[in-house]
Amino acid sequence: MKTIKYLTSKVTFLFVVLFLMITSCEREISDEAVIATFSSNPEVFIDGFSAGLDYYPYLDSKFSAFSVDTETKYQGTASMRFDVPNEGDPEGAYAGAIFRDDNGGRDLSSYDALTFWAKSTKAATINEIGFGQDFGENKYQVNINGLRLTTNWVKYSIPIPTASKLTKESGLMWFSEGPENGDGYSFWIDELKFEKLGTIAQPRPAIQNGQNIITDSYIGVNVQVAGLTQTFNLASGNNQTVSVSPNYFDFSSSNPSVATIDANGLVNVISDGTSIITAKLGTLDAAGSLEIKSSGAFVLAPTPTRNPEDVISIFSDHYENVNIDFYNGYWQPFQTTLSADFNINGDQILNYTNFNFVGNRFSNPTQDVSVKSNLHLNMYIPGQVPANFDFLITVVDFGPDQKDGGGDDTREQLFVRKSSKIVANEWITIEFPLTLANKNNMGQIIYENINFSSLRNVYLDNIYFYK
Repeated sequence: MKTIKYLTSKVTFLFVVLFLMITSCEREISDEAVIATFSSNPEVFIDGFSAGLDYYPYLDSKFSAFSVDTETKYQGTASMRFDVPNEGDPEGAYAGAIFRDDNGGRDLSSYDALTFWAKSTKAATINEIGFGQDFGENKYQVNINGLRLTTNWVKYSIPIPTASKLTKESGLMWFSEGPENGDGYSFWIDELKFEKLGTIAQPRPAIQNGQNIITDSYIGVNVQVAGLTQTFNLASGNNQTVSVSPNYFDFSSSNPSVATIDANGLVNVISDGTSIITAKLGTLDAAGSLEIKSSGAFVLAPTPTRNPEDVISIFSDHYENVNIDFYNGYWQPFQTTLSADFNINGDQILNYTNFNFVGNRFSNPTQDVSVKSNLHLNMYIPGQVPANFDFLITVVDFGPDQKDGGGDDTREQLFVRKSSKIVANEWITIEFPLTLANKNNMGQIIYENINFSSLRNVYLDNIYFYK
């Protein structure tokens, strides 16, 4: 009996040992597979594409804008060359592309910046350049707006807000740049790679561009938190601000029964009352906030009844809109206006907060409104009408060259003065006849406070020309 018992125990022990060995081996193989799948290779372009990297130009960009240059380089044998087209280039209006890792992504969690050397044929400013765009979620997108280049090689750094999130990042670099004053130019990038500099310091995150914004809202409104940035101090002593995806932030609502907010920074107003939206990036409190003041149910703008054939629509859900360059160009350095556009049951509404001036541009192509002799728009002023209300609308015809500021522009100013017709918390209809002599290359509408008007929040809808 003792022998049998001993043998049984021994067999059981062997099974336990084998099980533990097999489980251990499987766990080790799995760990090795993860490491092998997500490379931590920091190189993007060093004399050529790194393994798995490919070039994906944007659909409406100039496909041939990128090339590998063996003549001009910072060091080594080659650099990336980008040829920004002239305005009107039939191959594309701008240069723009994503450089993506097609091997499943890379583990960039041990680095703190994307760095590169760059120069250009003239002093120029790249509109946007960064990493994190992958033609997918673009979950951890980061970019610099307005990167200034010189004709000499300069090293640039784009800091990573939270490197621990980049364990499987495919979007290794992206950029978008158009002609400057109508003219194209060339620029080069070399030694493009992720680095652990150790000199990226003093991170300062912000939402709403660091401002405490108060906005009136209504049940069913979705509001996107805007102005998401983080500012770092670089080894040079200069501060560098980057635009940051909302997925780097942790958002919170002071009163979730009034307004909730999701991981993408989208606020959903669900009842009347007040709630303040704030955020953290890692352990740091973000500067700025968005205070939602909900007044309950919202009444939409009046439904337009004009025949679509008599209308050239700039913004309306009831007509087909023309091609729009932008509804808010964020003109620097004096514009303070932010966009907090929202929709209610699919009806889109332009919402301008911290308002001083803003523009709608529709120049590709410009619009012939010579037979559409009037301008219509609906305006809603939430809260109350300022005592010093004074609102100016300017329509701009870009002239035969169809260029803003090309020397042949003409404009007409339409004044909206305070009167008994200008009321708060309901839609106002504003219509003007256009007396401008040239109206066949209309390209822009500008709205602005004048004479120190303190209007700071306004909604617009149904913006169109009509006859």
